Amino acid sequence: MSTSSPSQLRTTAFAPRLAALMDDHTGRDVFRLEPDTVGVAGHEVMDRVLAARRATETERPTFKPLQGRSISRADASAVTRAIGQDVREALGRPLPRAVDLSGPWPLTGHYFLRDLILGRDPYRLRLLMSRNLELTTLLTRSVVTLGAALPGWPRPGDRLTVLANRTATAAGYRERRFAMGLYRRTAAPVCFTVSTLVANALWLGAPFDDSVPNRNIVHETLRLLPPSWNLLRNASPEYPALDSRIGTQDDVLLLPLLSHRDPALWDDPELFRPDRWDELDPDDTPGYLPFGHMSERCWGRHMVIPLAELLLDLIRTSGLVVDPGQRAATVPLLGLLGVDEVRLTHPARRP
Repeated sequence: MSTSSPSQLRTTAFAPRLAALMDDHTGRDVFRLEPDTVGVAGHEVMDRVLAARRATETERPTFKPLQGRSISRADASAVTRAIGQDVREALGRPLPRAVDLSGPWPLTGHYFLRDLILGRDPYRLRLLMSRNLELTTLLTRSVVTLGAALPGWPRPGDRLTVLANRTATAAGYRERRFAMGLYRRTAAPVCFTVSTLVANALWLGAPFDDSVPNRNIVHETLRLLPPSWNLLRNASPEYPALDSRIGTQDDVLLLPLLSHRDPALWDDPELFRPDRWDELDPDDTPGYLPFGHMSERCWGRHMVIPLAELLLDLIRTSGLVVDPGQRAATVPLLGLLGVDEVRLTHPARRP
């Protein structure tokens, strides 16, 4: 399956399994995906499933058990508040001068955000933000292990971010190793999600009319390419009682990727139309779940949107454009849904 931006003649090719999912199940509410897995894309059933119980620790994307150790909701909330404070502080500072955001996205945006939010933290912590660590879990484990074992562990102080100050209080190798892992679990998703979201927006709709608000662009991008495109709920006795098509042993895969394109909910569902958000309330639009259900919203949503708007502001006022020579991009099958690369360039520097 592919979609095009008529104004830019860009083509987006989805990974075969994603394309098949959209081709076969868009507009359906409940359907069998695997012998032990049911897909749900109908907004009413999704609402009932997500409201039936809270996510367990293994179902929470960011705060699953780490290094064999549970992350309590209290700890997850505390580190989320810490990175939230760091984001607010970064947004309140003057931006660096002569920022150049040209280059491949989302990579360029990711490292800009890392330096903006966490730039004053020690190298061993900032290294945890490297996108190269996504290549293998072994590489991530090695960096965390080495960083926890090296001498010169950072000490709490004003020079560190709030998140790093929490990390710096860890004593002993095991606690330091866990603290480094939690630092990455907390900070990296913010930079990954925002940079991917902005790359998706650029690909789907740039150049944007000056009258279009950044927030509309963000919400329309979240609709067509929601970074968290599925929500897993493990088999639970609450679910068969909600819908007879869900068995007692069935895991449930909820699919915002499909509900966001349901023709019963959206006019011109395949088109990038930021103007639709002039009238819609993103917190009260049926089937729209870029940050989860109202019963349990993603804690990071209040960081993602302002940071994405900041990046869009910088790009829109800089004159940068998506490379006119790039006419195609792919969306691989990954946990974070986004185009693989968007090349941003200065018009005067094009060949």
